[in-house]
Amino acid sequence: MRTKRLVCLLTVCAPMLWAQATGTRFDGAWTTTMSCDASEHMPAYQWTFQSTIDHGVFHAQHGEEHGPGYLVIDGPINNDGSAKLHAKGTVQAGKAGLVTAMKGNKYDYNIEAKFSDTTGTGKRDAGAGILGRPCDFTFAKKSDSSAAPAAAAPPAQ
Repeated sequence: MRTKRLVCLLTVCAPMLWAQATGTRFDGAWTTTMSCDASEHMPAYQWTFQSTIDHGVFHAQHGEEHGPGYLVIDGPINNDGSAKLHAKGTVQAGKAGLVTAMKGNKYDYNIEAKFSDTTGTGKRDAGAGILGRPCDFTFAKKSDSSAAPAAAAPPAQ
């Protein structure tokens, strides 16, 4: 009876463990673009920064850790491409007194995202308060040729 349970357990778990050990179809270098609408207290802006997916886990960072404008996004991507990513960061600056006074304050939110083999989209959760404005995300996987520099060609003879 124990052997039968063990075989059933291995049959169910082995594919998941194998996928984690070998990576996923999403793995690689990506470019993330974040576009946020203007609000009463802050202008619209757009950031483009590098990101990676390794063994099905997304990671991106903009700016220096804990500095103004710092943002880090992390989270697992499901086999179907759906993901709930978590973003946290530090306020950069604002054009209105309240937000400018908050410069350096921390924030966090979730991103509902959907990835395909080479692209993806996401939306910031609605959130509450002044910083809960709409933000859209696009993700583009870099091709192997754009992820690494090409070897130099030998000189012509």
